Amino acid sequence: MEIISCHTALSCCVVDSKGSLPPVLVGSGFTSSRYSHLHTSRLRKQRASAAVCSAKRYEDVTAGVLSETYDPFVLDGLNGLSGTREAIPKVSIPGLPDGDNVATINSCFWEWKPNFNVHYETSGSENVKSPPVLFLPGFGVGSFHYKKQLNDLGRDYRVWALDFLGQGMSLPNEDPTLQSKDGSQYVLPGQNDVWGFGDESETWADELVYSADLWRDQVHKFVEEVIKEPVYLVGNSLGGYMALYFAACNPQLVKGVTLLNATPVWGFLPNPLRAPRLSKLFPWAGTFPLPSGVRKLVQILWQKISDPTSIAKILEQVYKDHSTDVDDVFTRIVETTQHPAAAASFASIMFAPQAELSFKEALSRCQMNNTPICLAYGKDDPWVMPICGMQVKNQVPDAPYYEISPAGHCPHDEVPEVVNFLLRGWIRSLESGGSVVLPLLDDSQSLGFEVTKDLEFSRGGPNKLVRVQFHGSNYSLWSWLNSQFKPLFRRLLAQPSL
Repeated sequence: MEIISCHTALSCCVVDSKGSLPPVLVGSGFTSSRYSHLHTSRLRKQRASAAVCSAKRYEDVTAGVLSETYDPFVLDGLNGLSGTREAIPKVSIPGLPDGDNVATINSCFWEWKPNFNVHYETSGSENVKSPPVLFLPGFGVGSFHYKKQLNDLGRDYRVWALDFLGQGMSLPNEDPTLQSKDGSQYVLPGQNDVWGFGDESETWADELVYSADLWRDQVHKFVEEVIKEPVYLVGNSLGGYMALYFAACNPQLVKGVTLLNATPVWGFLPNPLRAPRLSKLFPWAGTFPLPSGVRKLVQILWQKISDPTSIAKILEQVYKDHSTDVDDVFTRIVETTQHPAAAASFASIMFAPQAELSFKEALSRCQMNNTPICLAYGKDDPWVMPICGMQVKNQVPDAPYYEISPAGHCPHDEVPEVVNFLLRGWIRSLESGGSVVLPLLDDSQSLGFEVTKDLEFSRGGPNKLVRVQFHGSNYSLWSWLNSQFKPLFRRLLAQPSL
């Protein structure tokens, strides 16, 4: 075995060559071995159990929260169908910074409109010559979900993470409705005070509805008034939808968009501008006050959704690697549900109309505007499954598509080392005008093909190994299916005959 390493300011890359493969030097942290088109023929997972989540004061739910850990893949050399040996190159990337090396995160509030106080977090303000990066969160979380990005990427860029209105810490600081006419106060089980259930709306909340269109306008003003220049947008789940939607409507304010398991659909009710007649069939569309029938429904749903046990189960479902520490994420979500405005805000979000543009329409508009798009999807997502990323890639064939495994719905929190590495490389490539090749590629000629790498990094113990597959511009449904099933066929053929 021979290992050649190369260190740069941004990363360290190592290629481990075995058998008949010669050693390969990886040059810049964003390049890789010329043997990257090869696929491994057998994967073997080793499991070990570990209790992870203390869930702090909610000790009764800790036993069911992410109690299993998945060790890195162990690669077995195996002769393929042709009789030649195949191997997946291994690349070493930096782990997350710690101690004094992390970028400091500042928590701030920005008043967009009266009583519309928007919370955001920021880091890297001293990097005045670097491009700005704005992270948009998924549903039910906030800027806290990007802590690992702000601590790390804030060392090189100016970074912001935003809480959408009605979520995180961007909830109202007073009741959007007037008290009931009989003077009574609405109370949900387990809470002493609940806002938004009065009989009339306050003047400032007369047309308030927590919709995709409101969030698009919120991001617009935030970029114009706080960041004050075009940004790179990164969005996970709902945040991915909003990043694409905002970019489609405001191309002059966007340098590029990275989608992290973006949800391709948001909202159930028709948009009044797109379908005015159809929208009139629905008597309520997320405005305040909540109708009496909706109040009863929310009372039933909210009691279940806000229960810490339910929150723990959802986290267990969407994170593939159960060794991921979700204590802080769990606690912050629970704290948000205890805000007096949380229940009514949830109801407004659920009944809000759809955006003026569908996900597919927003994607098409970004194509027409030549907005750079990058796709980084957790392959093991039970919600936004691989076929969703495949469909986006089919519509924008020139967009780099990185499929990460093991990783679930939130790859930025589950494997932040990999996501941060890919983001740095993609931004660096765009900022250089393409003179720096994309992450994992040797040269620009690799853009059309598939490249598979195993990225290795340190995380407070044995090194972890995560597989990343790059799909180039020659990507097709057939090539994707072939990449998914070829290893399976080889394993079946390799089994001893009965």
